[in-house]
Amino acid sequence: MRKLLFKLHLWVALIAGVFVLILGATGCIMAFEPEIDHLLHPHLSYVTPQGRPLSLAEMGDRVGKAFPGERIAAYTLSMSPDIAAQVNLRRGAVCINPYTGEILGVRPNGIDFLGYVHQLHLRLLLIRIRSDPGKKIMSWAGVVMLFLLLTGLYLWWPLKRVTVQSGKRFWFDLHNVTGIFSFAFLLILTVTGLLIGFEETSVPMFYKITGSEPSRPPAIPPPPSGAAPISLDQAMEIARAAIPGAAPFAINIPGPKGAYQVRSRFPEDLTPGGRSRVIVDQYTGKVLLTESSRTAPAGTRMVIANRAIHTGDILGIPSKALMSLASLMAVVQLITGLTMWWKRR
Repeated sequence: MRKLLFKLHLWVALIAGVFVLILGATGCIMAFEPEIDHLLHPHLSYVTPQGRPLSLAEMGDRVGKAFPGERIAAYTLSMSPDIAAQVNLRRGAVCINPYTGEILGVRPNGIDFLGYVHQLHLRLLLIRIRSDPGKKIMSWAGVVMLFLLLTGLYLWWPLKRVTVQSGKRFWFDLHNVTGIFSFAFLLILTVTGLLIGFEETSVPMFYKITGSEPSRPPAIPPPPSGAAPISLDQAMEIARAAIPGAAPFAINIPGPKGAYQVRSRFPEDLTPGGRSRVIVDQYTGKVLLTESSRTAPAGTRMVIANRAIHTGDILGIPSKALMSLASLMAVVQLITGLTMWWKRR
């Protein structure tokens, strides 16, 4: 059995190792995606806090004067006081100083460096293929990773090496030590990643286990004759009151028959996109749907928690650092394993 598992461990790693390498290398970067993005675009990201932030209406006026005739699609406010706000136009996201109204620049629509890293991790950059083969390949690469972890633990167990010695055993020891010390974190990354990769199966399973159902989209009433929409700032305040303790940070601009969709975030919710939402009738201000990350259906909360654990957002910087380092260890495992094989040949 040991010989068989050793051969399988080796040949599975040789055949599918490139996909594990991609998962590890891109995952290491993605753990700090927002922070890296700010460092790559400092002139579009950082501002100096000063006084009261402008209202959405005031920011919209500044953007409207800078880009006359262009329709605003959405606003996104940063939860950090030193990070710029964004106003979405058809051409891209306009970065604006929320205190002075200064236009810092435009981030054009399209995929930048971090976008390519993200899509490489998710679907091998095979973005526009309908059947999404890239996602299937990377999901099965996660299965390969799980197999390598479990067989690696089995192969390590008899010797239980936890030290690295120089000489002929260096690569063998390094492979063993990095593998066993990162095993638990890599296992968490892999299992949560599999639940995301095979979400067609895992998400219904979450709801079935918890006996819950996802929130259904509300019916949006037809616009009253001659009615004017409430302001964006009013909609944000309505959303703030609908989920006490959560800070609204993003809102869309709907068409005449749509509704405001506001995203909010609790202090403990460290995911960049937030996990709470409020849908507000744009004419009457009536709340059509409220879904809080604290009180959402149990299945929804399991989906949220799984994603937050996988990305490292669950505890902020410390957990992101752990998951980033664990992803890097997957790369180290592959490199040391290939080096051992090459030297033996």
